Amino acid sequence: MGIFNRKSNQPAPATDTAAAVSPDLAALSGDYTIDPAHTTIGFVARHAMVTNVKGSFKDFTGTLHLDGSDPSRSTATIDVVMDSIDTGNADRDGHLKSADFFKTDEFPTMTFRSTKAEALGGDDYRITGDLSILGTTRPLTIDLEFNGSAKDPFGNERVGFEGKAEILRSDWGLSWNAALETGGFLVSDKIKLVFDISAIRNA
Repeated sequence: MGIFNRKSNQPAPATDTAAAVSPDLAALSGDYTIDPAHTTIGFVARHAMVTNVKGSFKDFTGTLHLDGSDPSRSTATIDVVMDSIDTGNADRDGHLKSADFFKTDEFPTMTFRSTKAEALGGDDYRITGDLSILGTTRPLTIDLEFNGSAKDPFGNERVGFEGKAEILRSDWGLSWNAALETGGFLVSDKIKLVFDISAIRNA
């Protein structure tokens, strides 16, 4: 996951919640832990071909290794507890956890392990890795934007990223669906993944 000093928060009044820093490229190198309290791992699926259903996972862990001298050597790992899926509807969440979809009793976690990182220019980066769902592992490419770096009021050094990706859920065996009387299907095969990541540098 590329590392980047091209964007940092501007100096802010003392009343702001974070004190801005402007590190050079090398200063951002190091190991980081994703902060679940300030991170979103979400998804968007088209429902009944007319609207979007949004959801996220509430329980996950993750790490980053950022290499400022050689962004291609940066890495990322994420482990998601599938029972933590939340779409704002208990019945729908229960269905997603069932054998029709994620089979969370049999496959309790979803994992991502990076295999390649690229700097695309400016604040844009791309990370590719292996995404494992339902015992199936396939490649996933995530486009990332570096949002900046800052030191929070508790002395933690943070970096932030926004990311997006698209997958076909059927590639991981998530093939359940229901036909609509008007044509088409209840749930889209294409799923949009969205990431808003805050990571804290390890002591």
